[in-house]
Amino acid sequence: MASAGQPKEQEKLDAEATIKRNPHPDFQAVEDQRPNWRSDTKWNFTKTPDPNWKYGQGGNDGGASLKKKHVEIDPYEEGRPSTFNYKLLISGIVPRPIGFVSTMSKDGKSSNLAPFSYTQLVNHDPPVFIVGIAANYENQKDTLKNLMESGECVINMISEHFIEAANATSINAPYGTSEWALTGLTPAACTTVKCSRVKESVFAIEGKLMETKEFESRVTPGKKTGVLAIIEGTRFWVREDALNEDKNLIDPDILKPVSRLGGITYGRTTEGIELPRPEFSKAMEQDYVKNLVKPKADGE
Repeated sequence: MASAGQPKEQEKLDAEATIKRNPHPDFQAVEDQRPNWRSDTKWNFTKTPDPNWKYGQGGNDGGASLKKKHVEIDPYEEGRPSTFNYKLLISGIVPRPIGFVSTMSKDGKSSNLAPFSYTQLVNHDPPVFIVGIAANYENQKDTLKNLMESGECVINMISEHFIEAANATSINAPYGTSEWALTGLTPAACTTVKCSRVKESVFAIEGKLMETKEFESRVTPGKKTGVLAIIEGTRFWVREDALNEDKNLIDPDILKPVSRLGGITYGRTTEGIELPRPEFSKAMEQDYVKNLVKPKADGE
């Protein structure tokens, strides 16, 4: 949602009509032709693509991918809009976790709730998270303004059972509109921060702002294009039925996480494979592996 006083030029850059993420002139007509949501889909494990994979084998596709050509792209080539890089990157860096960030103004009079797919865990001791926000210090989105002024937030993870409501918070509603009321989501009290967590969220993290970094455009020097927020987790909230006895593992069949892919596409996580981390000493017990151990060559 655009902040009060945000220049129309910045609003235009953020507008869906400019970025054109939605490839469908009539999305509802396309949606009507698709199969119904499969609510009975359960989390399950499958075998790996090649359970008999061996060291030195390379890919598991028999070399098919090596026959395909690649296209080199200069992100700053003449005539290439920066939105092309945006659309390319969000379709290639996938799946991305969605940080559903709730914040409150320093005076406690205004709150905000918005999804950010530039979100990631980067450390566990202390718990540190990053959130990328397409805004700048001068023209702040509500989330950035609240976060920088109050130094607090909650990162709520999005699950299947409230994906529509979470997506709806990204609507370009007028400044001051409550995303909580508009979507029907439920605020719940926190312990170390004043802003609310989303009660529907199976996993939520209370956080304190550590620092921010603003980025400058390479195409238009002087133009600020984004801000990275580094956040320390101060409290975790996990739904009871999703948590194991040791309080160190969340059940994916309860979490049912939703991720972002390219364009307007979201992804479900319904299958998994397990791959133990290999140990060099054990691998070396096989004679054929010993023959593969060589010094690194140029380009490796």
